[in-house]
Amino acid sequence: MPVFGSRPARHLCAAAAALALTVVTASAGGASAASEVPLREVLFVGNNWDGTADVLRSEGDFAKLGRLDVIPDRDRRMAEINADPIRWIYFMAIRNSVGEGHDQFVDDMYSTPDGSSVVVSRPSFADVVSIDLTTGAVNWRFPVSGYRSDHMAVSPDGKRVAVSASTSNTVHVLDIGTGRELGRFATADKPHENIFTRDGKYIYNMGIGDVNTQTDAPWLDWTKGNRYVTVVDASTFQRVKVIDMRQRLDAIGLTDHSDAVRPAVFSPDETKLYFQVSFFNGFFEYDLATDKIVRTKTLPKNPATSDDRTTFVNDSRHHGISMSPDGDKLCVAGTMDDYATVVDRATLQEGPLVTASKPYWATVSGDGRSCVVSESGTDQVTAIDFATGRKVVSVPVGDHPQRVRLGQVPGDWTAPTAG
Repeated sequence: MPVFGSRPARHLCAAAAALALTVVTASAGGASAASEVPLREVLFVGNNWDGTADVLRSEGDFAKLGRLDVIPDRDRRMAEINADPIRWIYFMAIRNSVGEGHDQFVDDMYSTPDGSSVVVSRPSFADVVSIDLTTGAVNWRFPVSGYRSDHMAVSPDGKRVAVSASTSNTVHVLDIGTGRELGRFATADKPHENIFTRDGKYIYNMGIGDVNTQTDAPWLDWTKGNRYVTVVDASTFQRVKVIDMRQRLDAIGLTDHSDAVRPAVFSPDETKLYFQVSFFNGFFEYDLATDKIVRTKTLPKNPATSDDRTTFVNDSRHHGISMSPDGDKLCVAGTMDDYATVVDRATLQEGPLVTASKPYWATVSGDGRSCVVSESGTDQVTAIDFATGRKVVSVPVGDHPQRVRLGQVPGDWTAPTAG
């Protein structure tokens, strides 16, 4: 089997934006004509607990351009949930477990290639919706199998979106324009992160197992379920490979480390995978050609952070990793240790520890110069310069920001008026 991988999600969105500078529209006579549509690259910030997405400049001062309501159909969805006892039980379970006492209204989001809509996974509503960026209305809705939706990924051409259905161990692949299901595939327990390869031929999915139980001691790790990386053909949705990190971790003597692969990023040449696991303050480098973990990086602990694993939010000590476009630097969100840091990829030496409150994600700015982390503890996003490792700016956003994704909107976009 050939070696393959994926560029960071930042490059996937940027590639889609670059390909989408023109769209074809139908004329009154039924003929098609090419019409240039100016697009603007932005950062979408999903505010999980209040059901909004802030839209920011993608670089520079990262100023806020507007806010989008991603649950305009909330009343209808709640009426459906309240009328179905099983759905209500799961809705409340999400609120009281992974939601930390809050509903989870936006996990992940990607804009369409033409910049007209944003597609959002909504965990508490167990669905994926397309929201019109001009009107704020729902274009289409896809209920996932089971009772919770999670991380997504968009294909390099921007036409397909993969979404994890975390309670059914399934990933759905949808047409991003229509919401039509193109296929689905089975995963390990609790599918989480998805990554398309650069050529769009394969999808990687990371199953993280049960992260909201209290059986967190290393000797009880087996209770977390089946956790492995599933690789499928993105056209046939047939499994082509399984990577069980338990075996790879045991091979280097780390038998007490979790094998639940969390956020991950591929090197630009697609030969290395850098990934985080549950409970660990650091990350690993995995070589695809040799099928081995070749380097381990342990990052500093915050003395104020308890080592009691049951206090880690959803088992994640560190959650969020991205890479500079040139592949020289990694940016790591030290979630429970309240910092973010830039790490030299060659030496694995970390830079300054930038104070950040419960940073939950890391992505790359539009110009590639900064790492942008979401600070879910203080409701802001913070940009860190890749070259110096130092903070550039922080921008206030909504309640509990998590995923941050590059996307595009019409050049003259203004946020839709509520109601």
